[in-house]
Amino acid sequence: MKTQYFEKTDLGLLIKEKAENILVMADFHIGYEEALNKQGIFVPRMQFKDIIARLNRIFNHLEKKRIKLSKIIVNGDIKHEFGKISDQEWRETLKTLDLMASNCKEVVLIRGNHDKIIGPIAQKRSVSVAQHFIVGKTLIIHGNEIPEQQTLKKCSTIIIAHEHPAVSLRDSSRVEKYKCFLEGKYKAKNLIVIPSFCLLTEGTDILTEKLLSPFLSGSIRDFKVYVLPENPGASETEISSPYYFGKVSGLLCR
Repeated sequence: MKTQYFEKTDLGLLIKEKAENILVMADFHIGYEEALNKQGIFVPRMQFKDIIARLNRIFNHLEKKRIKLSKIIVNGDIKHEFGKISDQEWRETLKTLDLMASNCKEVVLIRGNHDKIIGPIAQKRSVSVAQHFIVGKTLIIHGNEIPEQQTLKKCSTIIIAHEHPAVSLRDSSRVEKYKCFLEGKYKAKNLIVIPSFCLLTEGTDILTEKLLSPFLSGSIRDFKVYVLPENPGASETEISSPYYFGKVSGLLCR
């Protein structure tokens, strides 16, 4: 009997492992607006408000389904700045962690490439930081680097982030970009790529742009694509459900 399965839950991936319910989310890039402002690009600071609203919808949806979370795993890049912690990151990351902690028993931060200095934030809330996390036969790792072979041997499924996968879909002359999940293979392992929780951008168009993760350095033509529509926001418990759009190869032919 299958003891573990995965459920796409808006921008997160719910892992059901025996008696545990674990929610994996990634790439929040809190503080992105402040970084842009310092570059002379002025954008309104709306992302934090939108992140909190979207997280609350996910948590309310899970509560409605009577799903209690044992862990929330942030699979890298909860903050944006590489070499420091900005004022915006301090304030908003701590508040985001507080919301997560109030909806599960434990929060774990996986170190991403933007998380060179995440320790002080984690210590403020007694949150653990890890290079990767293993649940049963599933490895959760940010995806910017391939781990050592010994770590890979322990798993049959790998969950990565880092790529911020998205696809551009054309309807007549109109083109819209949507966040998406990808499912395929890395060598003999099942590979799941989750979308980013950064709400300022949709991400990297996997059909036209250069891919970042070394896990995706080979052909992704056989990867399955699950596209997320824009979040309806019609109620406090309504979340986006992904639509299966076939394989990457089929989208390339459109």
